[in-house]
Amino acid sequence: MKVFRFFKPMQLIYFVLVIIALTVYSLKQHGYQLPLFINNFLNDLLCLPIVLGIITRVIQFLKKDSEFKLPIGFIICLATYYSIYFEYYQPRVNNRYTSDWIDVLLYFIGGFSYFFISRYKTNKKSI
Repeated sequence: MKVFRFFKPMQLIYFVLVIIALTVYSLKQHGYQLPLFINNFLNDLLCLPIVLGIITRVIQFLKKDSEFKLPIGFIICLATYYSIYFEYYQPRVNNRYTSDWIDVLLYFIGGFSYFFISRYKTNKKSI
């Protein structure tokens, strides 16, 4: 498969995560019935890894430093921000949003997953 030769393994995984999230979003917008976990929780789990990947790539580009990694403190702050904004604030001002503690957990799981996978990749390169 020639298409996959253009991607590094982590870029391919990231690309697949983005495609999955966009597919779930599109199917929900068109009224398809999805399984409970996929419908209610999958995009919350994928949200922070996708956002953190974008932030990391932008900073790497701006700093011209391909080895730059986001610190754990930033990831925790962003997961906390998303939790407060989407699970506390938005449900109070917009009927479209609902508050769900499982979403909070998924934001943090996604953020920590991104942190550990990005560190694993770095450690793997030095071997």
